[in-house]
Parts: sequence; structure tokens; C-alpha cells
Amino acid sequence: MKVLGLISGTSHDGIDAAVVDFALDGDVLHGHVTAATSTPYDPPLRARIRAALPPAATTLAEVCALDTLIGQAFADAAATITAAAPPVDAVCSHGQTVYHWVDQHGVDGTRALGTLQIGQPAWIAERLGVPVVSDVRIRDISAGGQGAPLVSYLDTLLLAGLPGRPAALNLGGIANVTVPTHPAGSARSAGSPSPGPGPLAWDTGPANALIDAAVLRTGAHPAGYDVDGALAARGRVDEQLLTDLLAEPYYRLPPPKSTGKELFHDGYLDAALARPIEPADLVATLTALTARTVADAVRGAGVDTLVVSGGGAANPTLMAMLGAELPGVRLVPSADLGAPRDAKEAIAFALIGWQTLHGLPATLPSCTGASGPRVLGTITPGAGPLRLPEPATVPRALRLSVAEEAR
Repeated sequence: MKVLGLISGTSHDGIDAAVVDFALDGDVLHGHVTAATSTPYDPPLRARIRAALPPAATTLAEVCALDTLIGQAFADAAATITAAAPPVDAVCSHGQTVYHWVDQHGVDGTRALGTLQIGQPAWIAERLGVPVVSDVRIRDISAGGQGAPLVSYLDTLLLAGLPGRPAALNLGGIANVTVPTHPAGSARSAGSPSPGPGPLAWDTGPANALIDAAVLRTGAHPAGYDVDGALAARGRVDEQLLTDLLAEPYYRLPPPKSTGKELFHDGYLDAALARPIEPADLVATLTALTARTVADAVRGAGVDTLVVSGGGAANPTLMAMLGAELPGVRLVPSADLGAPRDAKEAIAFALIGWQTLHGLPATLPSCTGASGPRVLGTITPGAGPLRLPEPATVPRALRLSVAEEAR
């Protein structure tokens, strides 16, 4: 079964897409990535999305308009990636998160109350004529989970069988980690899990969210982000500011926990910008914040290999800071496991779509905090009758391969 995965992440800069041809062999699922693309949002649409996100006020009229415009943009991206290839059997669209409603002040971690992803899937179903799985996070939340990080299901299958104690790290707008197992008796770091068996997953805090916000707020680079980490490389870390930022209570909450731009939004930088600071120094400090909080989160899990993906993995300054924070931990690109850095989340949602269409859950309760595993999402039928495949064996591992044109 060929499934197209679509997602726009918390950086809300565009739509990542990946076509994965899945075949189950016993209890090992094989996925061949036949195509992968990234389509930037048109600048006016991205500006409207940014203007509607917290802490800004918005209207239901604007939410409705954005739901349509984002849905049409996703349909365009889907049509583009499938135009020169055999048709896909189904699509799984994450859409664009515009609000992730959590109680950030719980003494035992955050509690997710709701979540909203927009990008009307009917536009995709109409364009491609195949079923579309969407709205994938809320079922886990309704079962008491965080609804995040959903990439943890892919991570645990992908890391299955690797030697030592591997973990996966995604550096998008928000950073998240998945730890399949961790040793009893390991030292606990701030915000890291209590020792015991895995798997576990959680959002560690901002990855690129505050860095990008700082670049946009200060006009430090016309691209709106720190290209190749050059700004951070020439800046100096303001240790007092870093200490102040590390006082954020979220970092000390134990998993399971999730966060987003509802907390780490543009306005979060107001205090940092209240006193004079050079833009490059601010970006360097925020880059160090990401490296420190990620390292603090995984240090207590006994990890010896960290498989890294996401846009932050292309920032050499961030990766160098992370390496310095985690001596003795091997940093490995996710592409080494068949998941190209910028396509991994799209592959994850293609996998979720495959699971849903086969009647299989795509969550791990220990990773999200839900009361049990759940089949995710709703299904919008395509052009013909909706015919679902027979339930499949629950896979215990995933082996990915990538076509040359998708690398």
C-alpha cells in the first residue's frame, strides 16, 4: 500500500510530503520512500498563519478561511508529488497545528486538554480521489494522552534492534525525543524520566521556535531563520540570559509532557529583548538554550546514540553545541536509518495512515500518557466506495529504504 504523508510543523514554513510504499513481511514492516518534497507556503499565506497564532487574537472567520486555504495548499502539494508517479492508495494529512491546548502548570507534568489542526482534508480527497486520514492527535488526547509526540511510534519501530541504548531526536520548531529503553538506576536530570523501562517520549522545549522568532523580531536575516547557524556562530552566549531562560518551569516537569508555540511564541522573547543585546548574541543564547534543554532531557536516560532529524539538524552551530553538551553520545543523522532528515515526520504520518487504514493503533501509551493505544484519526472517503484492507499483524520493527530521487 502506497501512502502519502503530509505535515506542516510548528515552524509553519511549508508542507513536507513523503510517499511510502509499505509491505508487511511477518511482523516486520518494510517501507520504501519513493518520493519526498518540501513545498514552502506562499508568503501571504504564511503571514496570515503567523498573524493568527498565539498570542494573537483571531476570529472564527479567519480560522475558516485558513482551514480552506491550508487545505488547498496541502492538496496542491499532494498533487505535485504524485503527478509523475503511480497513484497513491491513501493520504494521511497532519495539517497545520494552530493551537495545542495544555495545562502547562501541573505538578506532575502537562495535561493536554485539546488540540486543533486545520487544513480541510476534503480538498485533498477531491483532488486525488483517494481516502484521507486526518485529525490524528485528538483521539490520543481523549484517552488521557498528550497527543504528542506522535513520531514516537515511528521512532520505536525504526530504532528496534539497534545496539546499545539509542534514542531519536527531532529538532523542528519544538524539540522532541523518543527513548525506547533506559536503564534502571540511571541518574535523573531535570525534566528527564524517572528511571525504569521504556519506551518514553516527550517534548523537551523549543528547538528552532525561539531562534526563528528572534531572527524575525530583530530582522537579523532576511530568510527569517539562522541560515547554517551563521548568526549563532558569530555571537556570544549571554550566560545570565541563558540562566534566566532555563528557569522556565516547563523544563522541570517530568514526562509525559508536550508544548508548542502557545508557550514558546514570539512574545516569549519580550523579557529577553527588554535590555540591549546584539541580535547574534541573542541567537547564540537561544541556540545554547535548545542544546542545553535537549541534553538535560536525555542525559538521565543512559543514551549512547542519538538519531537526529528535523531542520535543526542542518544547523552546524546547534549540532556542535549539542555534541559539546553530550560528550560520549554518538550523533547520527536519521538518513542513516532510511529516514531523510527533512522527510522523517512526513514518513511518520504516512505510517500512521497505514496503521489506521489497517485498524491498528499508532500510539504507545507510555510515550503519550494515554490510558491505552488508539487507532488514530478520521477518514474522508475518496472518489469511490471506501474499502479498508483487512486488519494486519502489529509490526514490531520498521525497515526503511529510500529511492535515489527521494534523498
